[in-house]
Amino acid sequence: MLGAAKERKITPYLKAVKATLSAAICVRNFPSQVVERHNKPAVETQWAKELLLAPVVVAKSDKEAVKIEGSINALRISIKIKQMDTMEGILVKRFSSFLEMRADDFVILRRKAMPGYDVSFLITHFHTEKMWRDKLVDFIVTFIQEINSEISDLRLNVNSRGRNVAEHFFNQFTKK
Repeated sequence: MLGAAKERKITPYLKAVKATLSAAICVRNFPSQVVERHNKPAVETQWAKELLLAPVVVAKSDKEAVKIEGSINALRISIKIKQMDTMEGILVKRFSSFLEMRADDFVILRRKAMPGYDVSFLITHFHTEKMWRDKLVDFIVTFIQEINSEISDLRLNVNSRGRNVAEHFFNQFTKK
């Protein structure tokens, strides 16, 4: 029951993210205007300002937001994960570093997140040629939805393990 209420609460935010991503993912092949025979993501290089779209930030609060930066041949999605206290901050930092170390396995994940955000994805026209655009958008939305529940589960696990350690420690003193 609590999960359904939580899901309904986040749904408008995720719908806004999904609609914005669906509109922005219309990328195509566009070679570099600066270097011959190069095809680098314009959103990463920032060489030609006329090829960049205005960045869009979809924010649920100041602690949870998605920044979508588009260009003619790439799309960069930066996600700020909700961190209510120090423990969640540590868990998010560890979890995002865990993902970043395995960025090669997640084809669209950037190795380094953008400043102020916890996780970043880069979708180029190569990805949209090999993968379905709708599935890429669904993956990002599902990732945002699941990362919040994953951090909550990690927090519960840390608290229960801490409680077990404390009980074991204090049982040494009560048995005497």
